[in-house]
Amino acid sequence: MPRSPLALAALATVAIPGMDAFDVRRPAPGGGDHDVAVVIDSERRRWVVRAPASPAAGASLEAETALLELLAEHVDAGRVPFRVPRPAGFAHLPEGGRAVVHREVAGRPLRIDALAAGPGLAASLGRAIAALHELPVDLVENAGLPTYDAASYRARRLAELDEAARTGKVPPALLRRWEEQLEDVSMWRFQPTVVHGDLSAEHVLSDGMTVTGVLAWGDTQVADPADDLAWLVVAAPEDAVESIMEAYQLRRTELTDPHLLDRALLAGELALARWLLYGVRSGDPAVVADAVGMLEELDDHTHAADTEPSLA
Repeated sequence: MPRSPLALAALATVAIPGMDAFDVRRPAPGGGDHDVAVVIDSERRRWVVRAPASPAAGASLEAETALLELLAEHVDAGRVPFRVPRPAGFAHLPEGGRAVVHREVAGRPLRIDALAAGPGLAASLGRAIAALHELPVDLVENAGLPTYDAASYRARRLAELDEAARTGKVPPALLRRWEEQLEDVSMWRFQPTVVHGDLSAEHVLSDGMTVTGVLAWGDTQVADPADDLAWLVVAAPEDAVESIMEAYQLRRTELTDPHLLDRALLAGELALARWLLYGVRSGDPAVVADAVGMLEELDDHTHAADTEPSLA
């Protein structure tokens, strides 16, 4: 049973001695495997309390907490131009594990459809992602989070594709195109970096002009930097993507990766295959139907683009 907001507020008062909880609210959906609430104290400060809903979620939250404590040094030194959650207190749970409390990070969720070309928010987003990718990889290793080299990460993607193919629900033309790209070794010669792993509009906060914060670090790993760009390449306006990438490339100190955008686009498409696999593994027919519909739409779009007459 999910914990009620009042139960989460009680955990927050245990985690932060002396807290006088004045109000408690559920945030927007997106807590994933955690029960989440925003607690407002008598001084109108806003605190986020997160409690794991399963032992696996508890282990993930502990690893994320360790990473956030290491990241704080880089935030304070100005190596990343945004804020991250800072664990301020913990409350032990009767079933094991801990709830974590941190001050709410300022900003509003990014509106990806409102991104525009130029030196404003799009450029700030590019610099923010580049700064993340410049962080030392031992941050991830020391937090006990996954680390991949380029070859093992490509093998992981191939294994996912094989599993998706066995469902019989991926259009054959998509499968062939994805296989060709995954088997093209030249595309996969990249330098692994720290990767957030779950960047999305709800996890990137802004004040309208700059990126102010990044949330949800539980999927951080050392892997392909293209993964953090996939959501933008797929969904952001094309001219905004150009500004994002220009700022990103200027901020990276070592970037010789001619296939970065190719892999980002592929990662965005393969996210549909992972959504399908999630539906199959969890036995959720609604998720399977949603994934199949999006895969068919992508297949139609790809076929239309391939058969468009050339203007040359």
